[in-house]
Amino acid sequence: MTGQNRSTAVMQRRRVAPDSLDYFPTPPFATRALCEFLSRGAPSLPLDSMRVWEPACGELHMVRPLAEYFGEVRTTDVHGYGGHEIMDFLFFGDREPATDWVITNPPFKLAEAFIHTALRVATGGVAMLLRGAFLEGQDRFSHLFGPTPPDYVLQFVERVAMLEGRLVQIGQLDPFAEKPGTKVSTATSYCWFVWLGSGLHWRDTRLRWIAPCRHRLERPDDYPDYRQHAAEQVDDGQFDIVDVIEAAA
Repeated sequence: MTGQNRSTAVMQRRRVAPDSLDYFPTPPFATRALCEFLSRGAPSLPLDSMRVWEPACGELHMVRPLAEYFGEVRTTDVHGYGGHEIMDFLFFGDREPATDWVITNPPFKLAEAFIHTALRVATGGVAMLLRGAFLEGQDRFSHLFGPTPPDYVLQFVERVAMLEGRLVQIGQLDPFAEKPGTKVSTATSYCWFVWLGSGLHWRDTRLRWIAPCRHRLERPDDYPDYRQHAAEQVDDGQFDIVDVIEAAA
């Protein structure tokens, strides 16, 4: 991986992409939990000699933990957040050179399309972070899970909190919340869906639980510091906090 993409871009403002992009940054500990499973669990894969492609990389919050385990990380996104290639994975992904792994938190509405494209691109495996509700649906079973079931579904025991356009640690104050003093929480369940590559897969889905690991896998610089912008906001009745922060960027 190049030096440009080897560390997370620490953005100090909320980055709201177009609505259709469904941008919810991933807490880095959730990515480390996946990498631990792949490298130390049943697959026992030599990730440090493998290439991984993050095709919905956003502000690179997933990139840093991937770079801690994988030998090379490619970063692309359809929207220009900065520090990555701009590419529409669904249109151009399978025209690019193959990679060992594709790992991402895709837009939920496009998740199935991301998976089908990733399965054509990746020779080693595919991992997608998705809501537990993704397991449901007759059409999804007919088009995806029936013909191509994942090898593993990794269910988080503890909650993974994801907010639109910003990354704030669970339990901490959200400076962008409409109601001041609101702490980050979530009622949404998340899982990693994992497909292993040729020669590795069973195609018999195995459910595994990811034991509580957030405190162990979090790092001090995982989360952007939004406090300065929150303190500097000017509320004259014409702008909300997002307007002020983005205008100052």
